[in-house]
Amino acid sequence: MMFFAYLLASQPHGTLYVGMTDDLIRRVWEHKMKLVPGFTAKYGVGRLVWFEAHQTREAAWRREKQIKEWRRAWKIELTERDNPQWIDLYQASHRKPKRPESGWVGPGFRRDCGAGAAKAHSLQQRWGGSRRRPGRGS
Repeated sequence: MMFFAYLLASQPHGTLYVGMTDDLIRRVWEHKMKLVPGFTAKYGVGRLVWFEAHQTREAAWRREKQIKEWRRAWKIELTERDNPQWIDLYQASHRKPKRPESGWVGPGFRRDCGAGAAKAHSLQQRWGGSRRRPGRGS
């Protein structure tokens, strides 16, 4: 099982949100659909601009906490190093089928692939894995 630390934005250089999850596709979809009451729904934060995969929940949680303590400029630098155009990585790698399939549940979800696990793995493979704070080697 993979765990993810992620960064959402309302728009390029807009409001930022840092989170952690074990199902990146599902969690970003929940933010986009405003199914999670609170900060992201209130401020329209739903653009996935950065993420990294971790082998353990503890590692992802530590990374989330670390990034939450960073200055805003560091978070922007982290995003722009890998995603200078602030492309929504969820939209860029997610393609909804033209016709619903029998296993289709919703955006990014299929009953036969573990609630988006394959899509999350695809995202991680396409956009890279572990990354560190800009300018730091560890």
